[in-house]
Amino acid sequence: MENTNLEIDEKSNQETKPVKEKSWKSDVLEIVESTFITVFVIVLIFTYLLHPVNVVGHSMVPTLNDGDRIFMSTITNISCGDIVVINNDAAYLFDDNGEVYEASSGSLNECIIKRVIACGGQTVDIDFDTWEITVDGEVLDEEYINSEAFEAGYTLNNDGAFDYPFTVPEGYYFVMGDNRNNSSDSRNPRVGLIKDDQIYGKAVIKYSPEIEIL
Repeated sequence: MENTNLEIDEKSNQETKPVKEKSWKSDVLEIVESTFITVFVIVLIFTYLLHPVNVVGHSMVPTLNDGDRIFMSTITNISCGDIVVINNDAAYLFDDNGEVYEASSGSLNECIIKRVIACGGQTVDIDFDTWEITVDGEVLDEEYINSEAFEAGYTLNNDGAFDYPFTVPEGYYFVMGDNRNNSSDSRNPRVGLIKDDQIYGKAVIKYSPEIEIL
């Protein structure tokens, strides 16, 4: 009986060795495969979905400060209240007939970041004394703005790009900075209305100096 048990144990050990070797190789292959897939997905995300952007300037204080770093999504629908990154390579204003035209005076010709206040088809009005922004007859609740200048008694800057109220044409946006008296935005004839194809994308996450969903 003892010899029989020994033979069985030896056979058992011989049979389990290849199984252990196969399992070890499978684990390594799974790790390599998982790592490759993870890296591939991350590359896809940062190539086609999210792009890092450095904030320059103070026009979006207190929401964004000079030197902040954000991720911008290029695949998204733009809505009122969104913070967008803009290629200000042209400025669009109204002519005497109320038609949109590209201003010959030029644009800032730089990348800017602003908040969408009104979209195509919406009517925007500004009270430059009370700082109230009205869109389609409703006063916006803008807790995000830097109100220090207003509290100090300053009126809101009117740079003369438009006569208010007016309706934003389809395919365009009216944008403003959160730091209202220190922002060149749609109030300025060198910025004016923003065309659809001028928007690079929407700011979604601030990741430096701290993480914050925008």
